[in-house]
Amino acid sequence: MTIKNRLDLPSLWEIIPEGRTLMGPGPSDVHPRILGAMGKPTVGHLDPSFQTLMERIKDGLRYAFQTENSLTYPVSAPGSAGMETVFVNLVEPGDKVVVARNGAFGARMIENVTRFGGVVVDVPFDWGTEIDPNKIDDVLRANPDAKILAFVHAETSTGVLSDAATLCEIAQAHDCLTIMDAVTSLGGVPVRLDEWGVDATYSGSQKCLSCSPGLSPVSFSDRAAAVVKNRKTAVPSWFLDLNLVMAYWSGDGGGRTYHHTAPVNALYGLYEALVMLQEEGLDNAWTRHKTQHTILVNGLEGLGLKLPVDPSVRLPQLNLVTIPEGVDDVKVRANLLSEYNLEIGGGLGAFAGKAWRIGLMGHAARPENVTLCLNALRANL
Repeated sequence: MTIKNRLDLPSLWEIIPEGRTLMGPGPSDVHPRILGAMGKPTVGHLDPSFQTLMERIKDGLRYAFQTENSLTYPVSAPGSAGMETVFVNLVEPGDKVVVARNGAFGARMIENVTRFGGVVVDVPFDWGTEIDPNKIDDVLRANPDAKILAFVHAETSTGVLSDAATLCEIAQAHDCLTIMDAVTSLGGVPVRLDEWGVDATYSGSQKCLSCSPGLSPVSFSDRAAAVVKNRKTAVPSWFLDLNLVMAYWSGDGGGRTYHHTAPVNALYGLYEALVMLQEEGLDNAWTRHKTQHTILVNGLEGLGLKLPVDPSVRLPQLNLVTIPEGVDDVKVRANLLSEYNLEIGGGLGAFAGKAWRIGLMGHAARPENVTLCLNALRANL
């Protein structure tokens, strides 16, 4: 094999098309203000100005999560790493963890528990249905030694929203910690960590926060933080060990210990996203997602399309749509991409090849996107 002295790589603009509209399960459209913020000059990750920014990011995340948790920060990696951060710090070998599984991401929770030596109590539900609190209560009664209840608040694979407040109340009655996946819910529907009593949660920057992929906001209650601090065994991940990483994220403008080189420009973007969320107001952001969801659903039903999830538990920002009989799933999605620069998602698991997933997340939850999507589907059906 001959090693070339020079590669004729095309420019980025020849590879990545302009004007894509992202209405799949994520990432979502990134707001121009956020793209502009990410283009600001890079500073050092230990620069005093950046350390000030870190504190303001934590403040913004506490607002988004509706919590006073001091241990709230963005993991320097995507949502899957946020999930792993929570599980690797809270689960020790032999710990019994009840996992409510009603889709693909509940299954990923199980994978995390088993890899870290935990004992899984798998509680499955039909895909496209919510987690039944009564069944969870029964399982926790039958497993009084369970340490953690883990569940997905907004299941991205099905577009189902479960009752987090009730699930947390049940877990507290059984003296269980709670782990909540808020990857798709944060910024799109109410998330109230302190009011509900959520002990640990993780999310992603690329969904309803309208930011680029690559960061995972997490938050731990004081009770969860104490569990991490008092572990009998070392956290089996150096990079995700809260005892280490928080020495970098703690402090107020100084005194931090070097842990890793933070993704400075990505954090600029997250900060701008949190500023915009504060400007709009959480209630208004939640209402905007719900309003555009209602318009989209009415339009889809006007096209003769059906949504298999019960209206009472539908997730506004992720809509599961049944593919009509005789319609080629892959061909339609390819046509939308090539003819309209529009991306929607295919189904996962039980819904693979049977449903589309249409996202209305963050900057994508606006009237022009809904109109584009309905017109494109009308033309292709």
